[in-house]
Amino acid sequence: MNFRRMRFFAAAFVSTVVLWGMSSSLFAAAPKVVVSIAPLHSLVAGVMEGIGAPTLLLKGMASPHDYALRPSDAAMLADADIVFWIGTPLEGFLEKPLWASKTRNVALIGAPDVRFYPAREGGVWKGDDHAHEEHCRGETSINPCVWADPHIWLDPANAANMTDAIARELSKFDAENSKRYAANAAALRQRLTTLDHEIEQMLAPVKRAPFIVFHDGYQYFEKRYGLNGVGAITVNPEQKPSAQRLRALRDKVRQSGVVCVFAEPQYSDGLVKSIVEGTTARYSIWDPLGSRIAPGRDAYFLMMRQLAESGRRCLNDKSAD
Repeated sequence: MNFRRMRFFAAAFVSTVVLWGMSSSLFAAAPKVVVSIAPLHSLVAGVMEGIGAPTLLLKGMASPHDYALRPSDAAMLADADIVFWIGTPLEGFLEKPLWASKTRNVALIGAPDVRFYPAREGGVWKGDDHAHEEHCRGETSINPCVWADPHIWLDPANAANMTDAIARELSKFDAENSKRYAANAAALRQRLTTLDHEIEQMLAPVKRAPFIVFHDGYQYFEKRYGLNGVGAITVNPEQKPSAQRLRALRDKVRQSGVVCVFAEPQYSDGLVKSIVEGTTARYSIWDPLGSRIAPGRDAYFLMMRQLAESGRRCLNDKSAD
């Protein structure tokens, strides 16, 4: 090997080492971020793109309604720089560990301009139930809004405001990358606006069609797009509904001409089938967590489009299989 070639390979080696060291340094400097659920993790991943990658706590079919924290989870929370979660009304299992660990945590149900609705009562709703909206103000730690319906991410307008809050919190910890966080958040807001318009057009033809959900987790989706949800099989997925509640829902299916009853992949569809049995109603799947979608910055958008498409097909006779 001649001298010129040896010099070329030596320079290439040095350049590779330098570049590797720079990228490793940048990644090491990124904050260690843990996020509770997949839709929220998607938003955080989008804000952190090009800087670092957040860690998702609840994976696959895990549900925040019944999750049991493992020792490895607790260690991960304690080691994090920031934990993003919705708040006590959804991930109650996180309240004590976060308080004990003293890790910086951001309950996004309390983020500025994020709207929330009070949780609905009973299995059968009237059209004007809790039509007003409220706000949880100024809480970025353990959140007191325990009476709120916590499924705030199912409104893209809320997701956009949560995105801004995520960028602000990351910039407080990692000021050197604040411009990148802000630019990523702006790009995400644009994607969310486009998504919102797409879903509005998809669901416009089925706004009046009445439906029942497995658990009352879709209020924000319903109100955002003017949908006609008339009841839920259960308030808490871990508690079996009473016989009286099931009778009331069967009556609602018949009297209101319910078109579809939505099950969830994390739970048995036995109750859903029992309600539609002997009626003209169909059933389909709604998954507000995107449990079958690979985690990442696109997961929120895929999950919302799946909700809209499933709703459009099941609520529209012409598009049903």
